[in-house]
Amino acid sequence: MTTSLRPPPTPSATWNPEDPVFWAATGARTARRNLVWSVFSEHVGFSVWSLWSVLVLFLGPEYGVDAAGKFLLTALPTAVGACLRVPYASAVAVFGGRLWTVVSALLLLIPVLTTAALLEPGVSYSTLLLCAALGGFGGGNFASSMANVNALYPQHLKGWALGVNAGGGNLGVPAVQLAGLAVLATAGAGHPRLLVLLYVPLVAGAALAAALRMDDLRLPRATYPLRALAARRHTWLVSLLYIGTFGSFIGFSFAFGQVLQVQFADAFATPLDAAYLTFLGPLLGSLARPWGGRLADRFGGGRVTLWTFAGLAAGVVLVLLASRAHSLPLFVTAFSALFVLSGAGNGSTYKLIPEPATDPQDPVSRARDSALIGFAGAVGAFGGVLVNVAFRQSFLTSGDGDLAYAAFLAVYVLCGAVTWKVYARPGHPGA
Repeated sequence: MTTSLRPPPTPSATWNPEDPVFWAATGARTARRNLVWSVFSEHVGFSVWSLWSVLVLFLGPEYGVDAAGKFLLTALPTAVGACLRVPYASAVAVFGGRLWTVVSALLLLIPVLTTAALLEPGVSYSTLLLCAALGGFGGGNFASSMANVNALYPQHLKGWALGVNAGGGNLGVPAVQLAGLAVLATAGAGHPRLLVLLYVPLVAGAALAAALRMDDLRLPRATYPLRALAARRHTWLVSLLYIGTFGSFIGFSFAFGQVLQVQFADAFATPLDAAYLTFLGPLLGSLARPWGGRLADRFGGGRVTLWTFAGLAAGVVLVLLASRAHSLPLFVTAFSALFVLSGAGNGSTYKLIPEPATDPQDPVSRARDSALIGFAGAVGAFGGVLVNVAFRQSFLTSGDGDLAYAAFLAVYVLCGAVTWKVYARPGHPGA
């Protein structure tokens, strides 16, 4: 693939990461610099997207929101962010990586400033739903960032590069939860606006850093129609696997604090008690993501993804046993394992996106892969919605999360079977 790099060192400068001479002389250094600031912007986006996983801990009795209503507040930004991922993935090719990173970062001011202005005791539940929905802007940043990094790196380094980019972005989830813990521990549950306002300078800093340090790597105008993408079996299979990995990660990240408070109410009498644990799982999952990509580079995306689904199935069985025994130590340990495995599976699943027949020099193939990144990312993020809906329904029906855990087990078994049949059987290139 040959594309122009803006601002170019010379009028004829081209971007061709598959050329080893170009990569060694210019490409690797430029790609690393863009990757660093892409991670920073995506990290802030994930934090804004995850704000409501923490803000629900501040909503005491004076807000009049029950447990089911809080699960809806965490599901809504997940759904909006999922919808935005498809157009965001295409925006990089139209506007350039630097310009769109600046624009998408500045859009984060909308949910931050709106929530800071409206969040107070006595506010209507519909207003809270509006603020939560606006938080979905942060979910779209992931797709555009991944599409940009996908174009920056050669095929043999994509697993690691995409894993680092996604993992660094995912760290925005535990970061905002740690920030929420700090606010709860110092100012108390009556000051949620302090947490929200903390992100105003961070959003501005992400936009400024992108403007000064990133490049507009203009991708070819070749596009891959959504209708053609949706007609391919590979699109839906990868999207299903991404529901099982990323959907689990983001859904558990948003719901974990609420699950602890509802299911182990005797151990978590205050939001501060739950906040001490909510960041741990997302932190471990985020750190595991680039290693999942690296293992996929070495052993094959199909094989590593199969391992993660086998581990997820075993982990959710332990969670179910811990829930029935009301064992908090086993519950937290098993849930932490789910975070690690879903994080690693995020990285390995993305390695499956370029099919074995993909020509990395072909603009249409690259456009198809970028479109699939956005599409699979959107469908996978809807998995996070399903996780929160499953928890909400389970607690409404039985007062615990056991029905939800049984549903998760069924999904992991299905995803593992699909991975084996299509991508991991001996002789398949993905293995």
